[in-house]
Amino acid sequence: MCGPGGQSPGRVPSPQAGQARALPLGPTGLGLAVPMIARLHHHLGIMRVSTAPARQSDTRMFSVVVQGSGAGSQRRSQRQIKVTYTRLQALMRSIALQGGRILAVIPAEADTQAPSAAAAVAPPAQSPAPAPVTPPASHASVPVNLYKPKEPYLGTVLGNYSLLNEGAIGRVNHITFDLSEGNLHYVEGQSIGIIPDGQDANGKPHKLRLYSIASTRHGDNLEDETVSLCVRQLQYEKDGETINGVCSSFLCDIEPGSKVKITGPVGKEMLLPSDEEANVIMLATGTGIAPMRAYLSRMFEPGERAKNPDYAFRGKAWLFMGVPKTPNLLYEDDFQRYLSEYPDNFRYTKAISREQENSKGGRMYIQDRVLEHADEIFALIEDPKTHVYMCGLKGMEPGIDEAMAAAAAAKGLDWSTLRPQLKKADRWHVETY
Repeated sequence: MCGPGGQSPGRVPSPQAGQARALPLGPTGLGLAVPMIARLHHHLGIMRVSTAPARQSDTRMFSVVVQGSGAGSQRRSQRQIKVTYTRLQALMRSIALQGGRILAVIPAEADTQAPSAAAAVAPPAQSPAPAPVTPPASHASVPVNLYKPKEPYLGTVLGNYSLLNEGAIGRVNHITFDLSEGNLHYVEGQSIGIIPDGQDANGKPHKLRLYSIASTRHGDNLEDETVSLCVRQLQYEKDGETINGVCSSFLCDIEPGSKVKITGPVGKEMLLPSDEEANVIMLATGTGIAPMRAYLSRMFEPGERAKNPDYAFRGKAWLFMGVPKTPNLLYEDDFQRYLSEYPDNFRYTKAISREQENSKGGRMYIQDRVLEHADEIFALIEDPKTHVYMCGLKGMEPGIDEAMAAAAAAKGLDWSTLRPQLKKADRWHVETY
């Protein structure tokens, strides 16, 4: 089959004498950057094909003709970016990540002979369209601050039970509240505020604390009238005395039937993409599993799938979970069931710090697991349909950043530049405390 002018699709016509020898690339996605470099080598006769990083001394210049990259009017116009061969592959990946289209790559010596960028570009017929970015649910449709601190919703506790097994460290409970007497509704990835009973040391009402919601919008009973939290009791030592967190202790101790002041919901940072074929990488420590439990329930619970005929998840979900000991694993039975029932869609990787060793012989933390699987994670991130969610202790961020930076550097990319790009594209979601 031939394209316009009798040219076979994807074939590059031989240049005539005096013409710029440009490589037409057509619309591209981030995952195609390495194959494009290989094509560049072949057509321009640069050197043998290799996906290894370029020589640091290679300063030959190229012009990359790009469209749909940048900000404002730049996104609508075609422009040329000059770059050394050493930085060429990183630039192509960055452009594709931002949703741009790379139309041609022109050696500097040929660039001076070309009458214009447009004349040098000859995109092949029937080029595949770039993979779409899959944004989270529309922010405009997300409920926010339906109940505020001055007029909270008064919810009844329906259940309160421990999530830990014998031998676990600390105290973690699953607590469910009735919402049937008001208008408090939410979506996966949001939080609610809890105002504990009593007064602080100054005789004033306690301030609210935010907790990530651990249930789907339909609630654990699928009746759209409950919300559930996953709460760890905060405890710390001060001057030889054990101090219990005010709100976390209030919640862990509360009895079914009690009334609790609830605010919210709040938050648009951790919303799940609506695309059924999105890939979702989840990084959680401890009770940071709460939003991940909501995501996975929405994806894989039979009752949820029946309630959501417009959302039949077909992508890849990969959960990284960090805990100190095996008895501290939360919602483990559910996750094992998802592994059994959806082996092609769900992957589960654990970091159990006091029972496993990392490659250096130290304790195994979630960042060590991320480093172990960095290449696979980064390969998924190169897909515009992939979203990454991180929730848990703030201390997990530096280690994960370090692991991602190492993986990016191996691919000739700068993680400190790439991460804000992912964030801007609504694909990097962080909620730590």
